Amino acid sequence: MTATATAIPEPATDRRSGRADAIVLGVELALIAAAVVVGAILNQRGVGLYADAAPLYASWHPHVGWGTPVAVAVAVVVVGWGVRWARTARWGTLLVVGYLGAVAWTLSLAMVDGWSTGIAERLTNQAEYLHEVHRITDIPAMLAGFSDRIIDFQPGSWSTHTAGHPPGALLVFVWLDRVGLGGGAAAGLACVLTGATMAVSVPTALRWLGAADAARTVLPFLVLLPGAVWIGASGDGVFTGAVAAGLALLAARHPVALLTGGVLLGFALHLSYGFVLVGPLALAVLALRRGRFLPALLIAGVGVVAVVVAFTTAGFWWWEGYQLVVERYYQGWAAERPYGYWVWANLAAVLFSAGLVVGPALRRAVVAAGSEVRTALARPTIVLPLTAAVAIVAADLSGLSKAEVERIWLPFVVWLLVATAHLPASSRRWWLAGQAATALAVNHLLLTVS
Repeated sequence: MTATATAIPEPATDRRSGRADAIVLGVELALIAAAVVVGAILNQRGVGLYADAAPLYASWHPHVGWGTPVAVAVAVVVVGWGVRWARTARWGTLLVVGYLGAVAWTLSLAMVDGWSTGIAERLTNQAEYLHEVHRITDIPAMLAGFSDRIIDFQPGSWSTHTAGHPPGALLVFVWLDRVGLGGGAAAGLACVLTGATMAVSVPTALRWLGAADAARTVLPFLVLLPGAVWIGASGDGVFTGAVAAGLALLAARHPVALLTGGVLLGFALHLSYGFVLVGPLALAVLALRRGRFLPALLIAGVGVVAVVVAFTTAGFWWWEGYQLVVERYYQGWAAERPYGYWVWANLAAVLFSAGLVVGPALRRAVVAAGSEVRTALARPTIVLPLTAAVAIVAADLSGLSKAEVERIWLPFVVWLLVATAHLPASSRRWWLAGQAATALAVNHLLLTVS
């Protein structure tokens, strides 16, 4: 399936635009500085942030590791040659190399912390999904009784991450165990390999939506995503890959692809309650694709409904689980974490995950929308990142994600980077270098926690 590429006008490179980008960058840096300083003060005063390196859920731990030289080498190759090569490479080859590059980048960042800490033991602590896997002897029984074990401080309560998500998240790791891929190492690698598929799914969606040039521009930014620090290895890596693939399939023209995309997004609803906010992105993709909107919506909707019905029939009702998880949420740290800090510090955490390029890129997308009002709603490089930004703001204001959003919002972050297509070609390599530097700094100065 192919689509006729729609050329993106060359972004403005005049001094006024450059100054505006610099101002936005300055605002981003000020936000991060404020979040770090205020977080340190609040931690010193004993306020319950429960994040030693606020606004990130991490602890200060300057270090290097086996992954350091590999990560630096990957960054140098992508920045030095990747941007130029991506413009002319054969599409299939570009996707394969892009995926392998994303895997190498994610694995090398994880290996800065070492094999055990970075990958093999990352998902094995008592708060994680693997803590429950070997206790699941009957999957139908687990699904039927899942909601009964969400509330904390009762016999048989689920561990933190399992209780905080619908049962699809736990099922992923149970299925891995059932096919002989049990244990922390296999689970960690599965997160890396699945999460890295976003470097294929997002560009493919753009190409199917008629923005082939933009797809080539955006791909290197996805390969060197700073959020790869948290893709490797956390369950959110799997979530990111699943959501990106589901949205990409909605951009295709074939009914089977639409149905499959709907099934994936229906399953994503049972990976995280927050993925109800993927709905606007799904509608945006369906509206942008070539073809009639309503038939495509109906086909994709059938896939979503089929998954919801399957889980409901098995005994898990999504809405009931959501109500119980809100109660569980305030049984833990969320009751003490101050909304007044996290409602703005969350946005600083997102900047570590998306990279500082996201502010100037979104600014240029907004400017492009204002100057091309008649065509803006047909431009995926405008609609998709702005829709993702709105979803993040909605999640932030809800108060149901206080801290840890650098990984929780990864499925939306990858779509924010679509706005990098609006950066002038002369500046892309510099911005990409900044992205790599952000990830390297985070992973070498901090010990992140899934």
